[in-house]
Amino acid sequence: MGGDYVERSVGELRVRIDRTLCVGFGDCITEAPEAFVLDESGVAVFVKPDAVERERLLRACDACPVDAITVWNETGAQIVPQSL
Repeated sequence: MGGDYVERSVGELRVRIDRTLCVGFGDCITEAPEAFVLDESGVAVFVKPDAVERERLLRACDACPVDAITVWNETGAQIVPQSL
């Protein structure tokens, strides 16, 4: 883990954006523009992730091609990215 990250609780989920991994492809924004935007550095940041229904938020997080967004469920199990 790079250490430069932002994290939010969204309902029962915990969502983390690793700013050292994000390269600004914007796939998360395509899936859920209410939840994410790119900041002035071209890195994804939260807007209103709680404004998006759970399944769409999970799809948006999972869309990241460099796995810069990690999601844990209410039990603490990592659900995005999915382990192989």
